[in-house]
Amino acid sequence: MPLTFDEKLQNYARLAVRVGLGLREGQRVLIQAPVDTAPLARAVVREAYAAGASFVDVRWDDDDVQLARFQLAPDGTFDTLSRWRVDAEIETANAGGAVLAIRATNPNLLGDVDAVRVSTHQKALAAYRKPYTEQVMTNRLNWNLISAPIPAWAEVMFPDASADEAMDKQWDAIFAATRADQPDPMQAWQEHLANLKRRREVLNAKQFSALHFRGGETDLTVGLADGHIWGGGAADTPGGITFTANIPTEEVWTAPHRERVDGMVVGTKPLSYSGTLLDGIRITFKDGRITEATASKGQATLDRMIDTDEGSHRLGEVALVPHSSPISKSGLLFLNTLYDENAASHIAIGSAYRNNVAGGVDMNVEDFNAKGGNDSLTHVDWMIGSNEMDVDGILKDGSREPVMRAGEFVI
Repeated sequence: MPLTFDEKLQNYARLAVRVGLGLREGQRVLIQAPVDTAPLARAVVREAYAAGASFVDVRWDDDDVQLARFQLAPDGTFDTLSRWRVDAEIETANAGGAVLAIRATNPNLLGDVDAVRVSTHQKALAAYRKPYTEQVMTNRLNWNLISAPIPAWAEVMFPDASADEAMDKQWDAIFAATRADQPDPMQAWQEHLANLKRRREVLNAKQFSALHFRGGETDLTVGLADGHIWGGGAADTPGGITFTANIPTEEVWTAPHRERVDGMVVGTKPLSYSGTLLDGIRITFKDGRITEATASKGQATLDRMIDTDEGSHRLGEVALVPHSSPISKSGLLFLNTLYDENAASHIAIGSAYRNNVAGGVDMNVEDFNAKGGNDSLTHVDWMIGSNEMDVDGILKDGSREPVMRAGEFVI
């Protein structure tokens, strides 16, 4: 018998808390949620208390409030921050708590807004938020990212449906992508995480010096950081809490070498970044640094993203995702990176995760960079995989081994 909506919503909340956060009894929890996702946020609050949380707080967000600021606030004010909103994250992390974010927005909310206003705000926010993001990038706290339908996003995903039908279709897509619609989603996730663990262990044993991507117009060699470590699925905090940062997740990923990326790469899906849609991205690298970057849509936003700092001119992540992943097989374009990055192999401009380099968590920036890691205020994933993409692993002696063919793992 098919599950009811309420049963699937409860499954989703339980997955977020128990698989996503891996919540430990006695922890406090901060939930960040758009107001339109209140039904899921409330279910997560109740599930967190059921799992033993000592205190659960919710920080609400609203697309309309954000849009009004960028449209109407005076110039010169966009580096002003609501510091208390970031302080809530830092306070929770410093207290040994867990943070869960429900990310849902109109993919092109700020598409008609001056890109300078948006980038000024993003840079100021990233700089103030860095003490928190450094803990995220080193897995010092258990955190989780999920999403939920909102009307403006559902309308973009399903433009030919009525407002109610679009929301229903988006819920169905999200429940399927997260396995919340299965009779025993907890067991399904344990099996899935075990498969991702096996895949990352195979790649860690290989210790390729580089990956070569070739497909369509892409011809890109991504050198890998010295002592790189592949991640995928669940991870552990220093205190031994096992958590899964993204639900859904279909990727295995590691750190590129910041100075050993060469060639040209073409995006295979549009990217929603800071409320603006980018499409037709083409980027050329030489010795790890971006030398040319164009987009058929969103050029000004792409330029400002790359110009955030020196580290945003280089890569911080390379991830492999099979074309046959459930999200890819759905045939849906979510225009939300949490989902679209789990439908295609991808790379990320900006900061690298410290756990992807042996000893990286305890290194200073200079030593981390020397190993090939990358430090930046930003980290932006964008999709490059397709059913045309072949990936070879290049060993230290220069020999090659096939890793993916036509978008599927063969290793």
